[in-house]
Amino acid sequence: MATHRYSFVVTLVSFFLAQHGCEARVLLNNNNNVNNVGFVRAQAAETCERYKVSEVFRDASAAGLSVCRTWAFRDGGDRALQISPATYDECVFQGDDNMLNGQEVQELKSMGTTTSTHIPLSKDTYYKDHIKRVLTRYNTIVTRMTYIITAWELMNEPRCQTDYSGRTAQEMASFVKSLDRKHMLEIGMGGFYGDGMPEKKQNNPGISRGDENAEMGFRMTSHWEDANNILKKPLVIAEFGKSSKDPGFTQLPPEMIS
Repeated sequence: MATHRYSFVVTLVSFFLAQHGCEARVLLNNNNNVNNVGFVRAQAAETCERYKVSEVFRDASAAGLSVCRTWAFRDGGDRALQISPATYDECVFQGDDNMLNGQEVQELKSMGTTTSTHIPLSKDTYYKDHIKRVLTRYNTIVTRMTYIITAWELMNEPRCQTDYSGRTAQEMASFVKSLDRKHMLEIGMGGFYGDGMPEKKQNNPGISRGDENAEMGFRMTSHWEDANNILKKPLVIAEFGKSSKDPGFTQLPPEMIS
C-alpha cells in the first residue's frame, strides 16, 4: 500500500499509520512488512559498494516491504562509526546519509537501532552522548530525513541480568524523547517474557521443545495475541528467516535452485 513519503508514523492499537495533516494511511499491520538490513551499513560506508545498498532497497520495495530496520551504530572493526568514545568517522556517517537516501528513493521508511547490545545502559554518560550525537546530526544528503525515520530503537536486543525493574530503560527512553518527540521509540527487546508472566516463559527464545517450526509458531502467536489484547500496541518482528537446520536449507538465490 502506498504511503505518504513526507509524514510521521504513529500507532493506533495494532496498526502503524503514516500521518500527514488530518489524513492517515495504514503503513504496517502487526509488522507484516518490516525487514532487517543492519548489514548494509558496512556497504554504505564504502563508495564503491553503495550500489549493493541500492539493490537491497530496490528488492525490498519490489517485495512489498515498507520499513527497513537498520543500525545507527557500528562498534569496532573495519569502518567503525565510533572510532573511540566521542570520536566519530564522518565518512561512515555520510554512508548512513546515503543509506537513508536509498530508502527515500524507494519510498521506504527506516527504523534505526541506536546502540549495540554490548553497551551497558548503566554507562549513562557514554550512552547519552552517543544518542545525542546520532539524533541531532544533520543529514548531508536527505533534507527530509526526519520523515524517513519510523522509530528509534534504544538498543539492539538489550540484556540486563542485574536489574529487572526496567528503571534504566525508562530513564534512557525519557532522555531520547527529550531530544526527539516526533518519532516513536521502542526498546529493542528480543522477545522475552519476564517474571510478570511466568507461564509464558516457555515461549522465550532458546527454550527448546524439539520442533523448531512449531516453537516459532507458538512464540509468534503468543506475542501477537498479547500485543493486541494486553499491550494494545503493534508487534515488531524485526529479525526472521529460514533456519540453517531446516532440511534443504541453502543460501543460493531462488533462480539457482532446481
